[in-house]
Amino acid sequence: MTDRRATAGRLFPKTVDNGYRGSPVARWAFLALAGVSIARSCIHLFAPDGGAGSIAGIDLADGGAASIVFTFALWGLSQLIYGLIQLLVALRYRTLIPLMYLLLVVETVGRMAVGRFKPPVLLHVPPGGTADYVMLPLTVLMLVLSLWEGKRKAVA
Repeated sequence: MTDRRATAGRLFPKTVDNGYRGSPVARWAFLALAGVSIARSCIHLFAPDGGAGSIAGIDLADGGAASIVFTFALWGLSQLIYGLIQLLVALRYRTLIPLMYLLLVVETVGRMAVGRFKPPVLLHVPPGGTADYVMLPLTVLMLVLSLWEGKRKAVA
């Protein structure tokens, strides 16, 4: 199999199981990212302001604050579902780790693009706005490491 076909086979495996062949660093980092996703989703779901004012720095003094908090709670629910899927992949369906890293890269680039083309009015820079500049190169590196097979056998 050519290198390109092997890489495509690891990104889009025909069989989904727990046989992961990439770098252990990428595997453990993915598990940590699942934990972060679940934690941040709980903040958006359970914080009184959904994190909109206290974390994201959105001014909730204007009318419509309840709708903003509602939107943050919905976003938190989506993050929770995504985080639980990440956790499931990290623990049970490890062959999907490279694909999940690719999705994380696309999602991070998408969020950065939306923020650039539709900039919000914020009281301060939210942690996610800064973290994206760390997460993007980190997830690209972890994607490469997850695709790099080296001389290891599949870890189940």
